[in-house]
Amino acid sequence: MSWRDVTEPGVVLTVPSPVESARFGRSVERLTVSASSAAPLETVRDAVARSAADVVILRYPAEYVGWFAGLTTLGRTAVLADSLVYWRLRAGEGRRPQPVGGLAVDGVPAAAEVRAFVRRTFGAYGNHYLANPLFDAADAAEGYEEWALRSAARDGCVTLRGPDGVLALATIEQDGPRTEILLAGVTPAAQGRGVYAHLLAAVEDRAASRGAAEVVISTQGHNTRVQRAWARYGFEPVHTLLTVHLIRGPLPR
Repeated sequence: MSWRDVTEPGVVLTVPSPVESARFGRSVERLTVSASSAAPLETVRDAVARSAADVVILRYPAEYVGWFAGLTTLGRTAVLADSLVYWRLRAGEGRRPQPVGGLAVDGVPAAAEVRAFVRRTFGAYGNHYLANPLFDAADAAEGYEEWALRSAARDGCVTLRGPDGVLALATIEQDGPRTEILLAGVTPAAQGRGVYAHLLAAVEDRAASRGAAEVVISTQGHNTRVQRAWARYGFEPVHTLLTVHLIRGPLPR
């Protein structure tokens, strides 16, 4: 989900998600309530009630703490799937690591390299799909690979290579004065060696070259390890969303 969707007001409507529908074999629609939206819960409830999708993936500001109880009375099964935390850095203000040898900044690797990297690095990642018993974990993992390939092809990515190949990778979306990191990680064999900070620095350099004023990034709330790395680098937390899957009918037994 893009930063624009999270922050800018828009019409409160469910939107079909054909990629997710095809991947999981069930109709999926999405609905995001932005941080600046003044839409009340009743408007959200009406939008969900009009949907015929098997699953509506709803994201809304975490400060609306009373909403979840209201979502349980829609005739759908409400599953609290995750919290999504957004962090922001003013471009040029990152706490950059000392240069090291053996790391080379590169662009988009081959598709096979992207798939292999994501499989190694995010294969066990606890994403919101895993909260839904209608969604297969293997399909969710494959979705991460496809997402990385699509985002890399659209706006490119930053890759760090070492003697043994790709050590770190970040896919990026450029939106005017803003660079958003969509997916970023370090291969397990290279973790704990400070490589991630060098990846962030390479992204910051790319953002500066594009005239971006800020870099934004998000992750599930449980992923505290990477959030500590962002804090050390200079990012600050700015917004949290809750993700709820609204499933038509009861959960399978």
